[in-house]
Amino acid sequence: MTSPTATHPHHLDPELLARAQRHLVAKAIAEYSHERLLAPEPTADGWRLASPDGRSVHTFTAEVLPLEHWLVDEGSLARTVDGRPAPLDAQALVLEHAEALGVPPRMQPLYLEEVAATLGAACWKLAHRTETAAELAVADHQTVESAMTEGHPGFVANNGRIGFSPADHAAYAPEAGPDVHLLWLAARRSGARLSLGRGLTEDALYDAELDQATRAAFAEVLRGRGLDPRDFLCLPLHPWQWQRVGVTFGPDLAREDLVLLGEGPDVHRPQQSIRTFANTSRPDRSFVKTALSVQNMGFVRGLSPAYMEATPAINDWVADLVAGDPELKATGFTVLRERAAIGWTGDVYHRVEGPSAQKKMLAALWRESARPQVGDGERLASMTSLLHRDAAGDSLVGGLVAASGLGAREWVASYLEAYVRPLVHCLLAHELAFMPHGENLVLVLRDHVVTRVVMKDIGEEVAVMDDQPLPAEVERARADVPQDVRSLALHTDVMDGYLRHLAGVLHADGLLDAGDFWALVADVVARHEADHPELADAAARYDLRRPEFRHSCLNRLQLRNTLQMVDLTDQASSLAFAGTMPNPLAG
Repeated sequence: MTSPTATHPHHLDPELLARAQRHLVAKAIAEYSHERLLAPEPTADGWRLASPDGRSVHTFTAEVLPLEHWLVDEGSLARTVDGRPAPLDAQALVLEHAEALGVPPRMQPLYLEEVAATLGAACWKLAHRTETAAELAVADHQTVESAMTEGHPGFVANNGRIGFSPADHAAYAPEAGPDVHLLWLAARRSGARLSLGRGLTEDALYDAELDQATRAAFAEVLRGRGLDPRDFLCLPLHPWQWQRVGVTFGPDLAREDLVLLGEGPDVHRPQQSIRTFANTSRPDRSFVKTALSVQNMGFVRGLSPAYMEATPAINDWVADLVAGDPELKATGFTVLRERAAIGWTGDVYHRVEGPSAQKKMLAALWRESARPQVGDGERLASMTSLLHRDAAGDSLVGGLVAASGLGAREWVASYLEAYVRPLVHCLLAHELAFMPHGENLVLVLRDHVVTRVVMKDIGEEVAVMDDQPLPAEVERARADVPQDVRSLALHTDVMDGYLRHLAGVLHADGLLDAGDFWALVADVVARHEADHPELADAAARYDLRRPEFRHSCLNRLQLRNTLQMVDLTDQASSLAFAGTMPNPLAG
């Protein structure tokens, strides 16, 4: 007999799947070709991609822009198998070209499952997200955050979330826009690590994040068990994670080293990074980043207490550097500090040598809210939003340009000045690199124009790439990076990883030719060099306008190991290269 609670997910229907497949197959062909894993052949009226055995053939039209960006016309895509028309199928495409893609046989099922989950998430978004680009161009930060439908622009399998059920997706995915109450766990102080930023005390942290009535109620839970609240720290927990904690840390719960305190009263909203929450009841309160044991885009999304221990100190050091640099101050570039981090290490898993998923299941950090940084007439949006297209295919960046009343060239120039210039300066002046992709940048807009940017996710992503003196607690941020790889902080992380896609959107919409776009980027780099002759030696070392640079590929990382695509402690040695790429900034 069928359970009365078992229902067919309504968004999984043939019409929505066909639309999702068409989009993902187009993206897969574009990105795998960009990374030189696939090589479509030109035909008289377009392109042809045949499987190695010749049975499956995809035909399409496309324009190849600078940085080998394939602008595939989704509507032109067609597939035949054995000469007969066949439906577009992203999973079949991966299997047909598995050898060329370099997916190890043991990894193929998991990668295909991430593709399936990405298709399912796309179907859900097609069924539910109806906001137009014009509406989002004037919407608030959290409305825009929930309306995003694409995920990472480069990765093909970018919405894996292996572990979430359809009900979990509706309850916790950012595109569902759910209201979530975080759970709180008491962790015995002797087995927990709490790291605090400069000037922050334990009481000040908890007073800022929990009202007195809630703290008193949590303390009463412990007293009711005969426990002393002073022996415990409070750790915020993703509600989905609790079910896993109840199994993996059952002995710790039975010993009352861990105690469930209950829900916090504040309403939170999941962000695009899925495990980070914004407080919508009190927007001045911190963003909370939680451990989440789902497999998504090359990693299980846990948090390591050991790795995070230095996070507040690293954030303080970076924030001081940024605040003390006149150039960065002039551009309005700021960072959101991760002010505190907490993790449970009193379990048996932390007595076993080597990394494990179990060591990353109980941890959290608190990141400053961006709200206090917003002035009158300003509003916020994730930089991811500039690549968004609504269900009708209209771009949000086009909506912003139209609403601003500026020409596209002038609008883009303002954005690049706010985004590219400070990142170039950090490289040349401080040998400092961020991971400045769309989800890690918050745009500050005035009159629908980007005037400055705010960087986040500092602790896990920042790298100091030279031998400058660092405080001992910040030493973890140092990265041993060869000189020819250092420039990839601009060439790969900024240009290839993000601006390539934005140039494609603007070009496809007829707003700004891709060649003109890259000329504007080159102008930003050249003007920074001209304005800072004291950095001439650094500019010569980095040579950001060299004729070509090493082609570092993202999908290659995930394809070869979808469980852990890079070693976070030594990311430079994990990179996968495919020759060199002509530099659109050259000349």
